[in-house]
Amino acid sequence: MSLDTRWGVAVWNAGRVRIDFRGSPDPTLGVEWELGLVDRRSRDLRNDADELFAAAAGRLPDPAKLHKELLRNTVEAVTGVCRTVAEAMGDLRATVEAVVPVADGLDLDLYGAGTHPFASWTTQQLTEGHRYAELINRTQWWGRQMLIWGVHVHVGLPERDRVMPVLSALLTYYPHLQALSASSPIWAGTDTGYASNRALMFQQLPTAGLPFQFQTWAEFESFAQDQLTTGVIDELSEIRWDVRPAPHLGTLENRVCDGVSNLTELAALTALCHCLVVDLDERVARGERLAVLPPWHVQENKWRAARYGLDAIVILDADSSERLVTDDLVDLVARLAPVAERLECAEELQGVLALVERGASYQRQRAVAERTGGDLVAVVDSVVQELRDSL
Repeated sequence: MSLDTRWGVAVWNAGRVRIDFRGSPDPTLGVEWELGLVDRRSRDLRNDADELFAAAAGRLPDPAKLHKELLRNTVEAVTGVCRTVAEAMGDLRATVEAVVPVADGLDLDLYGAGTHPFASWTTQQLTEGHRYAELINRTQWWGRQMLIWGVHVHVGLPERDRVMPVLSALLTYYPHLQALSASSPIWAGTDTGYASNRALMFQQLPTAGLPFQFQTWAEFESFAQDQLTTGVIDELSEIRWDVRPAPHLGTLENRVCDGVSNLTELAALTALCHCLVVDLDERVARGERLAVLPPWHVQENKWRAARYGLDAIVILDADSSERLVTDDLVDLVARLAPVAERLECAEELQGVLALVERGASYQRQRAVAERTGGDLVAVVDSVVQELRDSL
């Protein structure tokens, strides 16, 4: 059994896995924003991440904040450890604003959505590295299909023993985040009928999808031991749940959201994630027992949000109460308003309601396709322009 010290794992002689959670004393924030690379003329994906990194050498404010990903058609902008949403957005803006002129010089544009509407997976190239090659070797056809992009939001938690209760309670709001961020309605030239095709694509990978709802950290350690012992994973980072602990960072990592096309909506989604996690953690710290949805309701809510987006009727509690997700968002934003004031993201949290009013990305993409008679190049144009307009 291998050690994974980067993720804070120790293996005892008795064979028991211990996972050290390096708690964050403050509710810090970190954001990872995946972006596709599209050709300026054809609007198809281009496998030119290596060329972009080479051209960007010496021009980025912090080269460590731009990462390569599984495929060479993708780059990822990441923040440092931030205190507020505004700080995180400023961090991302600085990186992306430096990348855009470099991409311009290569006739590339940055593309922020959950999927590309017409690119073929057969022409995409893998980033060099054993980790990625082994993923594709194991997952085969499904792994090669992963033309998907998302946003990951990390929120710092102080106590290991509060992580699992917060994670399980956060799943009640899974469909809210999925519906707001849904941006992947069109796949391989076809409207799938789903608001987020990405959500259902990604869960085909082993260890991806919804997390198990463990009550204690010890149960999570036992699960990890089983996964390592049976060879399902070689390291903890291969647990690719939609919401997962990041023990080495002392955070809870929310990976629910589809790719996002602009900084304004990214700020709103980040604020909602930040407020939800902090609110739930504070309630656990006060001794409150958080309500948790049964796993079958969580699973159904994920499907409903992926299928219907902002028109989804979601299940709210174990008694099977239901409500239109946009109606519930209005009350949720109001309830979290005091938390947002303390976290200095009140304006960004109100952006959730503005997003609903404007329409989510999947709705805007469909509107462009309908207006142009199904012109998917025009759809890519619209997504690219939203990012440029937000800088």
